[in-house]
Amino acid sequence: MLEVWIAVGAVLLIVIAVVVYVVATNRSLKRLSARVDGAWSDITTQLAAREELLPQLEARVRGLATHEDKVFAAFEEARAASSRAATPEEVSAAENLVQGSLRGVFAAAEAYPQLQSSREFLQLQSDLVDVENRIQASRRFYNGGVREYNTKVKVFPNNLVAGPLHFEQRTFFEVADRAAISQPPRVQF
Repeated sequence: MLEVWIAVGAVLLIVIAVVVYVVATNRSLKRLSARVDGAWSDITTQLAAREELLPQLEARVRGLATHEDKVFAAFEEARAASSRAATPEEVSAAENLVQGSLRGVFAAAEAYPQLQSSREFLQLQSDLVDVENRIQASRRFYNGGVREYNTKVKVFPNNLVAGPLHFEQRTFFEVADRAAISQPPRVQF
């Protein structure tokens, strides 16, 4: 009789330990997922801040560089792609277009000394560099959170809990051309 109680107690302890582990892992994964969601929100906030600056930049440069139609067409296309993008994959693809088109706009601006000496244009450049730096910092923070979350989802025995509870790996905010974003667009003349 005593052996039966010991066996029941041992099984009960094992069941309790498994339940505690599942609950603790579930909470940990939810916490990491919330951190990744918050980091993504930071990225979208910084992208929105940049989106507010881009029309001002376009207006300043377009006012003088009237013959740069291809540059401005690419710039408008990149801005449209950026505003449509919602997922990390879409934003990553749009980011490549935006960075390339910004370089084209600033290259066109270099030909106009009036822009280079304009206080408003210089302030706009400074604001844009600041936003680009914040985008990169937010991207690093987001990718760090995704890395931590994905590791927790993939590692045994967490993967035994993550799979049935539908915790799937998250996507990094990567860009195809890392060299293009290794530094914010050069906007100082």
